[in-house]
Amino acid sequence: MASTILVVEDDRAMAVALRDGFEFDGYEVVSAGNGVTALELASERKPDLIVLDVMLPRMSGLDVCRQLRAAGNQVPIIMLTARGQEIDRVLGLKLGADDYVTKPFSFMELLARVEAVLRRSSRGLPEGSRVLTLGEVTVDFAHHTATRGGRPLDLTPRELRLLEFLAAHQGEVVTREQLLDEVWGYDTIPFTRTVDTHVAKLRKKIEDDPADPRHLITIHRIGYKLVG
Repeated sequence: MASTILVVEDDRAMAVALRDGFEFDGYEVVSAGNGVTALELASERKPDLIVLDVMLPRMSGLDVCRQLRAAGNQVPIIMLTARGQEIDRVLGLKLGADDYVTKPFSFMELLARVEAVLRRSSRGLPEGSRVLTLGEVTVDFAHHTATRGGRPLDLTPRELRLLEFLAAHQGEVVTREQLLDEVWGYDTIPFTRTVDTHVAKLRKKIEDDPADPRHLITIHRIGYKLVG
């Protein structure tokens, strides 16, 4: 079954070009010309990925991303930003976008990013194993929820993706480079220190003693291992 891409772009010529390009490569394409319609289609059509322009009428792409993540929608998002809009790229990533492409761009570059993000998003836990339990912590990846001792646990979209990838390889040593490639993408944030920072924050939420973790273990000079 072909993956569905929601293209959110108010420039009609660009939207048509993207639609034609993705359809030529076998994707099903749904289009929106503004942020409000994008939110409606994201809910109704449940796309596999969203290509989201930052500058949109009625509601910015950043606000669309913010509302989707606040509602628990973890659909992969690639943001399109104008040259020089570094603050938009950084903010978009902080809001939960998976990647970004700077205009002007080649379609082949965008297509490669789309394929990489879809590949990463498909490598989660096997069907039937979408719930992870670590002591008092329970994470339901299918519904993007987490609890600790029965109380809601606030995990960011990035922390959920990080934990899901580790859970899919539970008991295995995962390198920092693997995590950057699969959870962030090298072209997005090419610094292994980024992984360490997110792991430290995640430990504070899931470990009884973050300084002496039982579940999220550091493998010196290599990476991390998740154990039950």
